[in-house]
Amino acid sequence: MARPEIYVSTDVETDGPIPGPHSMLSVASAAFTADRELIGTFSANLATLPGAEGNPETMAWWATQPEAWAAARAAQQEPAAAMAGYRDWLTALPGKPVFVGYPAAFDFMFVYWYLIRFTGSSPFSHSALDIKTYAMALLGTEFRATVKRAMPKAWFEELPHSHVALDDAIEQGALFCAMLAANPLRPGPSSRG
Repeated sequence: MARPEIYVSTDVETDGPIPGPHSMLSVASAAFTADRELIGTFSANLATLPGAEGNPETMAWWATQPEAWAAARAAQQEPAAAMAGYRDWLTALPGKPVFVGYPAAFDFMFVYWYLIRFTGSSPFSHSALDIKTYAMALLGTEFRATVKRAMPKAWFEELPHSHVALDDAIEQGALFCAMLAANPLRPGPSSRG
């Protein structure tokens, strides 16, 4: 029997727009089954990359978020150790990990770069599922009009969006699972075996 997909909702906090010149400060993932069961989480704060520096615009935004900044800078690990732990956590999941992000293009860019740079491989392969794109398809809206305030309230749980990576990963994962449940073309739990 094929291993089920595990939806790994992932959020990163960074000090700039791209990896390399800038650093990933935090990575967190919440692993969900298609039936909305949270089966595990991972979170790590990373030391900055040698020679990298914070982007002035990003650092100005961080200055407005002191609690989130403090959370992202506590208990830092070296990137190689953090990413090896993350890779091991992903490969131990009871199914095939599918990267899920909001926006996936930004978060996946950092996660993939760091996984390849520090571990040599990515359990996600080189693909990611974008929550906003999935919502666009479900709602029949244009991409830029597909924003959270235009989505059905039933998709949202009362969960924090604090710019602390793990909080945001859990919140976004719950949102994605609600979208999966709302998709009329997906088979129900009993027919998925």
